Amino acid sequence: MEQQTLVAVVGLAAMLAMMLLRVPIGVCLGVVGVAGFAWLNGWWPALGLLIHSPIRTVTDFNFSVIPMFILMGVIVSRSGMSRELFRAAAVWLGHLPGGMAMATVFACGGFSAINGSAIATATTMTTVALPEMRRIGYEPGLSMGVIAAGGTLGPMIPPSVLFVLYGILVDEDISRLFIAGILPGLLAITLYCVAIQAVYAYRPSLLPRGARTSWPERWASLREVWATLLLFVVVIGGIYGGFATVVEAASLGVVGALAIGIARRRLPWKAIVECLVEGLRISAAIFLLIIGVFLFQYFLAVTQTSQNLAEWLTKLPFAPIVIMIFIVIGYLLAGTFIDEVATMLLTVPILHPVVVQLGFDPIWFGVIVVMTATIGMIAPPVGIICFILNTMVREISLMTIYRGVLPFVAADLVRLALLVAFPAIALYLPKTMGG
Repeated sequence: MEQQTLVAVVGLAAMLAMMLLRVPIGVCLGVVGVAGFAWLNGWWPALGLLIHSPIRTVTDFNFSVIPMFILMGVIVSRSGMSRELFRAAAVWLGHLPGGMAMATVFACGGFSAINGSAIATATTMTTVALPEMRRIGYEPGLSMGVIAAGGTLGPMIPPSVLFVLYGILVDEDISRLFIAGILPGLLAITLYCVAIQAVYAYRPSLLPRGARTSWPERWASLREVWATLLLFVVVIGGIYGGFATVVEAASLGVVGALAIGIARRRLPWKAIVECLVEGLRISAAIFLLIIGVFLFQYFLAVTQTSQNLAEWLTKLPFAPIVIMIFIVIGYLLAGTFIDEVATMLLTVPILHPVVVQLGFDPIWFGVIVVMTATIGMIAPPVGIICFILNTMVREISLMTIYRGVLPFVAADLVRLALLVAFPAIALYLPKTMGG
């Protein structure tokens, strides 16, 4: 037991050191996994592990859902559906108090239903929504804060690559994880709108109203969002109704997005090739992380790290919910400094057995993990989305973006507290699923 503990401590310290040296996280996990396994079981078994584990990972049919959903997101981003969503939302909501900000949130929510990436949602909406908010005189920091917060809806509202990764890591039903994210995602939209109204009540000059549009214009705008609605119904409706597996729904989503883009003359051959290359690039990066995680899991198994941590936590003189709150706080802190995919892949293999042993539902925990990881993406002192938006719009300083995002971080913390207090928010819809 002492040797296992020593290997675990040395391995984790080495992994952190490599991360500080900016070694890719997938490589860090793989190196520690193989070296730690070799330390305890010999190099020949470790080399066998290194040979067979990556092959099993990249040839597993169930993993094909990842490149499919990524490719669907890339295609819909290129097809211009985000612009149509924002235009429709702005026509209906723009004349209300904080209307353009709420239109941005709703457009982000709609775009998230067909593109599960937080960064893609935020960067796309920056090019679409920011010019309109600037035109009517929105405060720059608040404009960027709305877009950054809207981006975090991407991983929460299905389809979501983070939910896919969580399901693969802990062997949970991905379809139920998808459906579990719907109500928390809708709650996020609602609370963001409440935050916008609170800011408007405090200083109306920060969020000027847009022009009122006629009813014919409003009804006409809805005709432009049929593609988004169709894809959402095909993918999520098929999963919820039990008519399609997650892999089948992802494949249908890709075919549907491609067919719609071609039919609307928005995807020439060159754009299709670029979408395929971009999808391949992102998928390869994620698969490198997954391979590293599976190698790292062998290290956790031979060192009994998860079992020892679970035993230690369950013996603490605290109620399980108190321990869970500490875990949530840890995720919030980690999310501000580490990429959301890396945060999940590093921690879930260790903490999932602990959470289950404490008596919590693993589907609910999956929603908590995704939510806290995405909150960290916009929360100071780092907030990776804030950094990315700052590089896109240099004239708006990073500190200005941080100030603009604070009302939405507060709304997210309220949402997180509600989900911890009322797990049914995440668990109700999965219990009603068909097939």
